[in-house]
This record gives sequence, structure tokens and C-alpha cells, in this order.
Amino acid sequence: MKKKKALITGASRGIGNAIATEFAGSGYDIYVTCKNSFTELQKLCDELESKYSIEATAFQADVGNVEHMDRLFTEINDIDVVVNNAGISYIGLLTDMLVEEWNTMINTNFNSLFYVCRHAVPLMVRKKSGKIINISSVWGNVGASMEVAYSAAKGGMNTFTKALAKELAPSNIQVNAIACGVIDTQMNGCFSEEEREALREEIPADRFGKPEEVAKLALQLATGNEYLTGQIITLDGGWM
Repeated sequence: MKKKKALITGASRGIGNAIATEFAGSGYDIYVTCKNSFTELQKLCDELESKYSIEATAFQADVGNVEHMDRLFTEINDIDVVVNNAGISYIGLLTDMLVEEWNTMINTNFNSLFYVCRHAVPLMVRKKSGKIINISSVWGNVGASMEVAYSAAKGGMNTFTKALAKELAPSNIQVNAIACGVIDTQMNGCFSEEEREALREEIPADRFGKPEEVAKLALQLATGNEYLTGQIITLDGGWM
């Protein structure tokens, strides 16, 4: 039986790493990308191939660079699942943000959806099946002070998800997003222990989420109900 294939962007660590591991453990051949940590990404691929007897292919590419994504898809001619996970954060006043920082944020966290999907969608339409899963944030739903650019990009991701889902539903392709709350990854390493404790106390579940919990939900969306599409599913321990 032919194995299904999944592309996970930003997979060298954190949520992307957990998603790649979850899909490999479920028998998917995977394509994974990272911008900088290619040694770690290749090590992950080697480990997953050995453990699960799947094919794992690593690419060093910037998802926010259209030429990089064009080159990526010269190597991919079949895909069943796309997980748009790669993202960066910026915490600070909007007026202190440089134009270059804004553009990098929007390219990485939002424009990348277009750069990836414009190639992946025709491959899915051709066989009338596919799943696109976008890793979003609760800040895309409600916005966050000191994270205007991040919130704007994730808000754009959410409406992109809803609109593309309508466009692709006749082709039996489902598009959904996971709006993450505070997930315990290196992205939150900027907070002090006191700040982390104060943040934890705001969350009814009384803890941060785990990357593996996001990964399990992503796999459920990839393998589950074909009538579920255009949804922004919040995973935040009851926070928002």
C-alpha cells in the first residue's frame, strides 16, 4: 500500500518537530523544512527513518522566500497533507519595529501560506483529496498588545484558512487551523520564570500546552472527518 506523504514546515524543533514525529509514527513519509537548524533537522529525519521505517526528507529553505518554495516543490510531486507550521515571533511596541522586521514577520508567518499552497493545492486537486493544516495562535483571534505584527499575521492565517476551505471543498480538500495558546517551546524562552508563572496562573488548565498535544490534534485533522473544514480550532487549556 502506498504511504501517504506530509509536508511539515519549520520542523527542526518545538511544535514542528513533534508534528513530524507524530506523522512519521503513523506511517507517513514526510518532507520537513527549516531555515537555519539543518543539522538538527537531518538528525531528526535519520532517527524517524530508523525508528518507523518511513522516508523522511529534509530541506533547508526559508518559507518566507518565494524562490525557496518554488525550488522546494521541484522536489515534491505528490502530497497528501501540508502543515504550515513555520513561524517567528516579535515582542515589542509597534512603533519600535523596523520595516524589515515587519516584512520578515509577514513573509514568514503569512505570505508563506500562499507560497506553499499555490504549489501543493494543484497536487491535491489532481487526486481530489488532501488536508491543509495551519498552525495559528489565539492572538490571531483576539490580538495581543506588544505583538501586533504577529497577531496580524495569524489573523490573516485564520481568514486565509476559512476562505481557502470554501474554495477547495468541492475538490474534497479540507483546510483547518489550530489556534494555539501558550505551548511550552523555545519561542517562549524570552519570558522570565516570574513571567511564566504569572502566565500559567491565567490558564484554567494550570499549565502550558505540550508540542505533542498540538501534534496529536494535527494528526486527527489529517486523518479524520472530511466534512470538517474551514475551522479555527482553539487549543489553549481554556485560556481565551
